[in-house]
Amino acid sequence: MERAQVRSTILFVPGLRDHVPEHWQSLLAQALPGSRTVEPLTHDKLSCAARVEALDEAVAAIEGPVVLVAHSAGCLMVAHWAEKHRRPVAAALLACPVDAETPLPAGYPTPEELRSNGWLPIPRRPLPFRTVVGVSSNDPLAAQDRTEALAEAWGGETVRLGEVGHLNPAAGYGPWPAGLRLIQSLRAAAHG
Repeated sequence: MERAQVRSTILFVPGLRDHVPEHWQSLLAQALPGSRTVEPLTHDKLSCAARVEALDEAVAAIEGPVVLVAHSAGCLMVAHWAEKHRRPVAAALLACPVDAETPLPAGYPTPEELRSNGWLPIPRRPLPFRTVVGVSSNDPLAAQDRTEALAEAWGGETVRLGEVGHLNPAAGYGPWPAGLRLIQSLRAAAHG
């Protein structure tokens, strides 16, 4: 008798701002039954190692394959996590990875703070699962060419999103229907 194929679980990986109720990740998590979100840290919030451990615990708690859906620094968490862990990840959507190696606008951590907390250097090895990297043409936290270079280093497929800023509520996202389509496409392809 043939076993039913286990459907992959969507795991949202927020950036450093964690859970923002009107963020597209929060809205899609509510819209996708069975999806999960990496829980926010209560201490060591800027520690890359602590965030990677939280991501690993979230993946380990899911039975069967996972599709990661990361945004901003969450994309860097996925790259750091993939260097250290091997769990059943089917695919990842990495939307608007932050360029932590370039000074960010006021109010964000400096490259020195990020380096001292383990974020730098950004891993540049191919990720061991199918990866789609969403690239903004006007992201204030990462130049398009830098994001495309990361996508290439990670062995990812680049999807140009156009002028979406940092793809966050400040840029008008909220709902992101194109993101839902990308997630559904990755999930469907994972079950070929």
